[in-house]
Amino acid sequence: MSRKRKQTQFDPALSKGILSVILLVLSIIIILSFFDQAGPLGYILNKGILSFLFGSIRYASPFVILTIAWFLIKDKDYNYKPTHGIGAVLFFLSMSGLFHLSFPAQDMWAHSVLGQGGGVFGMTAWPIKTYLGSIAAFVILIGMTVVSLLLMFNTLIVHLLVINKKIFSSFGTVGKNTIKIINDLSKKDKTMPDEINDDTYEDTEDENEDDEDIGRLKLTSKKLNDPDEEEDENNEENKKIVHDNLLNIDFEKKENNLANKAWPQKTIFKPIPSLNLLTSKKTKPTSGDIKSNAEVIRETLKEFGIEVDMGEASVGPTVTRYTLKPKSGVKLSRIIALSNDLSLALAAHPIRIEAPIPGQSLVGIEVPNEKTATITFKELFESEECKNRKHNMMIALGKDVAGKVWFADLPRMPHLLIAGSTGSGKTVCVNTILTSLLYQNTAETLRIIMVDPKRVELTMYNGIPHLLTPVITNTADTIKALKWTIGEMERRFEVLSQDKSRDLDSFNSKHPNDKIPHIVFVVDELADLMATAAGEMEASIIRLAQMARAVGIHLVLATQRPSVDVITGLMKANIPGRIAFSLPSLIDSRTILDTSGAEKLLGRGDMLYLNNELSKPVRIQGAFLSENDLKNVVEYLQKGIEFEYDESILSHGDTNNPINVFNGSEDDNDKFFEESKRLVVQTGKASASFLQRKLKIGYSRAARILDQLEEAGVIGAAEGSKPREVLITESELDAETHIAMTEAMHGKKSITYDYQETEDNQTNESDENEEENDDEIIKEDEQSITHKVVTFDDNEYDEEEYENDNIEKNN
Repeated sequence: MSRKRKQTQFDPALSKGILSVILLVLSIIIILSFFDQAGPLGYILNKGILSFLFGSIRYASPFVILTIAWFLIKDKDYNYKPTHGIGAVLFFLSMSGLFHLSFPAQDMWAHSVLGQGGGVFGMTAWPIKTYLGSIAAFVILIGMTVVSLLLMFNTLIVHLLVINKKIFSSFGTVGKNTIKIINDLSKKDKTMPDEINDDTYEDTEDENEDDEDIGRLKLTSKKLNDPDEEEDENNEENKKIVHDNLLNIDFEKKENNLANKAWPQKTIFKPIPSLNLLTSKKTKPTSGDIKSNAEVIRETLKEFGIEVDMGEASVGPTVTRYTLKPKSGVKLSRIIALSNDLSLALAAHPIRIEAPIPGQSLVGIEVPNEKTATITFKELFESEECKNRKHNMMIALGKDVAGKVWFADLPRMPHLLIAGSTGSGKTVCVNTILTSLLYQNTAETLRIIMVDPKRVELTMYNGIPHLLTPVITNTADTIKALKWTIGEMERRFEVLSQDKSRDLDSFNSKHPNDKIPHIVFVVDELADLMATAAGEMEASIIRLAQMARAVGIHLVLATQRPSVDVITGLMKANIPGRIAFSLPSLIDSRTILDTSGAEKLLGRGDMLYLNNELSKPVRIQGAFLSENDLKNVVEYLQKGIEFEYDESILSHGDTNNPINVFNGSEDDNDKFFEESKRLVVQTGKASASFLQRKLKIGYSRAARILDQLEEAGVIGAAEGSKPREVLITESELDAETHIAMTEAMHGKKSITYDYQETEDNQTNESDENEEENDDEIIKEDEQSITHKVVTFDDNEYDEEEYENDNIEKNN
């Protein structure tokens, strides 16, 4: 068996450099040949080849070649395409025809052979001039020249006119009017809100073709089945273009509660940012020797007794996936167990084995590329997937191993959980999500609440009209915002119930002039908030995650520490959308994804994405949004807009006590707290069952009162099966009560005591229902005294004098 030669692959940048040098040398030789300074070969090139083909137009050929070389050297993003070559050929044909128009039609061939006019290429003017005349031929050839320039430089005609404004300025008044029209066209082109230029899509199609050529390389002559083709066809059929109009919404309160005072009273209108604010830096990955690596994989598996047939390789932005099909009888667990051995043989770490690839009877081995490609945010929004998006709440994620563009459907998700260690790309992903929404929605269709405990990541968004509040940076305000969001959710459910609408989209379709915007609640660092207020945060997040989908409220939670005390089981159960970046351990990967894999990611945007429609996580290279691009977008949205934040959100309720935020209580302690304290001190017993029997309340409420008594220092902490210790005596309790009354008298305050004095004729109507209603108090007849208020006004009374006066008044 003959040994295969190892093919050398050149870096694309190196290939461009070599080509530009060759073009530069060729143009210099052509220029020297014009002055007979290039020897015999130069003379043949000038008088023989160029003169015969192009005639007098040959003198422009070196400058065209120099222009192409200049683009290759200066513009790193310049990629040669077949359209550029077609444009160059068309340029020489049209220009040669223009030079040939001065000759009579019957004499054109004779002049072409002599190298006069436009040479042989000039004969393109012969049929046009013969059948249409000189004037029509001139117009057609000028049009061909303009088309050739558009193809060569891959630009719009408006941009071409802008470049040549100085030429028009030399034509006096007509030229000035022409320049004015050009400026109007260029401004209109720059301020298009949500449309993408046609040339952008042409570029994208060409790039996608290039990506497909790179992404699929045949390694063997054997063709393996690929069931994904039918799935891709179905996806393309299901794509639909939807363009939402920018609407002015009046948020005044109406009789049917379609709006609320929570929304700003001023109408906010700001066009969606243009893609011209973003930069595009296109790079291509370098995968190394694909055939050699495939052979190494096959030989390594063969050494361990595993026979496989190698399939195709897909070159992605970050990794190259080699596919293989094991022989019958080979367990996939044996291949997975050889991960470290394959990593050693390929001298690449880490590698990830996907067994099997979803939807295919193949095993995928993902090997890191020698050079990764950067996927820019602008590149995703110029793609066909973005053009054919279903609605305006899509999130740009990135590209997978096969080069497919991924967008996430936020309303369908409907909540997202993001985890990743420092430097893995978590914050860039959050910025990409926010920018994706800002590029599709105005403040009339989208409102955002941002929480940034670190104070440095999201604060730059302050001042955009989409924000309901300034970026929140502390736990107390976060709890208030969550409480307001829960209240807004309840209000929206009431509106939808009255309107008999199933979800927010159906309601907005019925009321196009009174649309309710989506609300996205973004938390950049969940771990910090859970460390300071775990109970409040978890309770509110779970409630929103369970119910808020139908009313258009969505959560985006990010954390760099995905431990079980931060991401609890109930949170994971109600948030199916997950994104995992590089994580330090297998346990963290299983916490966020319920499977391994995130610990083997490469960082810098390399992610695993999972939603409720995917059986396994998909590896995606996340989109990169630079700080300058983000700053340009934010400054555009901040400029020229006057609006007011809703101050009621951060003043919504009192969050000093965790209980009153989520159970609706207005006081710090339960209303049975004082009575429970006296009972516990007098009897020396402190247990939930004891308070249940005495106060006729449920277990959960009794246990909560015990916690409050422990916080107040009345009883000690629980010690297993032992009874709780009562820390104060009855005399100390009386002294404490006396001191409180004295302070109230001198402070001229009002205090209220809740207690019961039950007489012999107390009714027992609620004895039968004491287990059914935990919070019901035993009923009493008219002779029972349940509440006694002692008020100290301008005249000082002691307790006994007040009681006597009060009894006389009652009699």
